[in-house]
Amino acid sequence: MKETIRFTLNGEAISLETEADRNLLWVLRTDLEKTGTKYGCGVGMCGTCTVLVDGEAVRSCLATLEYIRGKTVTTIEGLGAEGELHPLQKEFFERGGYQCGYCTPGMIMTAHGLLQKNPNPTREEIVQGMEGNLCRCSAYKRIVEAIEAYAGAAGGDHE
Repeated sequence: MKETIRFTLNGEAISLETEADRNLLWVLRTDLEKTGTKYGCGVGMCGTCTVLVDGEAVRSCLATLEYIRGKTVTTIEGLGAEGELHPLQKEFFERGGYQCGYCTPGMIMTAHGLLQKNPNPTREEIVQGMEGNLCRCSAYKRIVEAIEAYAGAAGGDHE
């Protein structure tokens, strides 16, 4: 049964007439054209589809619209300013933490969520925080270095 689902997406109020049990990933990609959020495994294991929901890293392939009702969702498109990369995205780019780039949006969103909880993580805390995100290209070392560099440069101030 269709109902009105309201939430905030990348700072914009969204109101959809749809079923509450619809999958967030597919609503983002098909209805809202936010294709930066990628489909990976579809079962929450790879982290490719990670978005932030009220600042927490969430696998959008597992989240329903009912879960995000009234909440704030941030996708990779909403992380930086209009036409400008977020500093964390810049670190990934500058340090080569992206290889093919398919997993990168999920990696960046997971890292951003981690840094919201722990602004000054150790290398081990970064590795632990990122271990649920998979990269087939094996850019893990550069991904960790990018997160460390951003954490150090931001001095604990992670927006």
